[in-house]
Amino acid sequence: MSKRIQFSKTGGAEVLEWVEVEPAAPAAGEVRIANKAVGLNFIDIYFRTGLYPAPAMPTGLGTEGAGIVDAVGEGVTHLKVGDRVAYAQGPLGAYAELHTLPASKVVKLPDFIDFETAAASLLKGLTVQYLLRQTYELKGGETILFHAAAGGVGSIACQWAKALGVKLIGTVSSQEKADLAMANGAWATINYTEENVVERVRELTNGEMCDVVYDSVGKDTWEMSLDCLKPRSLMVSFGNSSGPVDGVNIGILNQKGALFVTRPSLNGYADTRERLEMMCDEFFAMIESGKIKIDVANRYPLQDAGKAQDALQSRKTTGSTILLP
Repeated sequence: MSKRIQFSKTGGAEVLEWVEVEPAAPAAGEVRIANKAVGLNFIDIYFRTGLYPAPAMPTGLGTEGAGIVDAVGEGVTHLKVGDRVAYAQGPLGAYAELHTLPASKVVKLPDFIDFETAAASLLKGLTVQYLLRQTYELKGGETILFHAAAGGVGSIACQWAKALGVKLIGTVSSQEKADLAMANGAWATINYTEENVVERVRELTNGEMCDVVYDSVGKDTWEMSLDCLKPRSLMVSFGNSSGPVDGVNIGILNQKGALFVTRPSLNGYADTRERLEMMCDEFFAMIESGKIKIDVANRYPLQDAGKAQDALQSRKTTGSTILLP
């Protein structure tokens, strides 16, 4: 038997249950992983609240973790029992001592990356990889706006943008978070609780505005983000921390400068094993080079996942949060 976090109905953190379950044996093409650390991400809250529907109830939660291969199903050739590994994609169930999932979603960890670093950063690092290197391939010299620049994804984005020679303007909610974003390589920050974001972007760019806006906030920042863009530039909406963007008249893109918009996801880019490995290789190389450092800022026992989610949802955290089985 092993323990996991599960929920049987959607709602607040109180719906999360710490239960004992019989761990699933890996079927053909699957592996079972003994988790050493589990990643906490906003998408976990989306599933818990019902914004994203879970496939069945009761259900496990979480898609990111790192540990040791505990068992291997038939036909798996690239992994063996005892391998140090990490994963960042479904199925749900990472909030557990043991997690079974397709071997195609699991990558070996280089020796220079420990379990806590991997669990804290793989999903976030791969998100930044597809945002900055694929959704819009930044070459250097561009000016971009990145919301929530002091969070887990934002902290990596600040460092990666600086390494690329890109001017990243980061939005934050406090001076502490502004200082963190600047320390991570942001070119400038805007405290949206005290400053008008659009006006400040106009000042910082001498009226030229941004080549790309990366928006994980959603409903509350949608139109403001569009107003920060140059004509014919790109709006990347990749999250919904304030709620989903809906009811949009596509004509607004024309009104605000013949803009482009995309709603990407990790699964839309890491859709083959080859692409996943390519993305991981680039991210791991950035860590090995020292250009990206991972801030494991918050650690909670796995059974306290609800407390960790509340802290994340209330924007009390900076850097990355992990859960420890």
